[in-house]
Amino acid sequence: MTPHYRIRRIGWLAALGVCLVLYAMLHLKVNALHSEVVRAEREIVSLENENMLLETEFLTRSNQVQLAAWNRVDFGFEAPTAQQFIESPRQLARFGSPREADAPAPIRLAGMSDDGEMPAFPRLVSPLTGKPVEADVLGEGGENHAAGGGHAPANHLAVSLAGGPVRVAIGGIAASAGR
Repeated sequence: MTPHYRIRRIGWLAALGVCLVLYAMLHLKVNALHSEVVRAEREIVSLENENMLLETEFLTRSNQVQLAAWNRVDFGFEAPTAQQFIESPRQLARFGSPREADAPAPIRLAGMSDDGEMPAFPRLVSPLTGKPVEADVLGEGGENHAAGGGHAPANHLAVSLAGGPVRVAIGGIAASAGR
């Protein structure tokens, strides 16, 4: 190889090195600028959120002023004072009044009573045949039908928990409602 080719080769390597250094510097500058753009976008989003928060607070406070003006002019509401609070059930009872003579009867809730005054429970009628259902089908006979006809046993969980039908006497309620 001649010195002319060596100088040319070294020149190309130097030019390539300079290009690589310039590319690296340009790449770093682009990345730095990209980071600044991302930071600026985040700051813009943060400022928009803060702006929205301040607008909401401003609208809320202006609505409070408008509501206070409406209250003064139209409604006349006032904040409760300490004298308006009740300290004991006796003070609350002082506000009550006796029931008037023409007032409707108080509402009474249905309840189960253990008295013997309730009439016998009507027999269950089959919707298909219209005839009363036999007691052994219902499991009231005390026999265990689990092995036999496929009926529910008398000691079935629902039967043992229920302990029979629960009945509520509603005759008194119907009479008081008819007044």
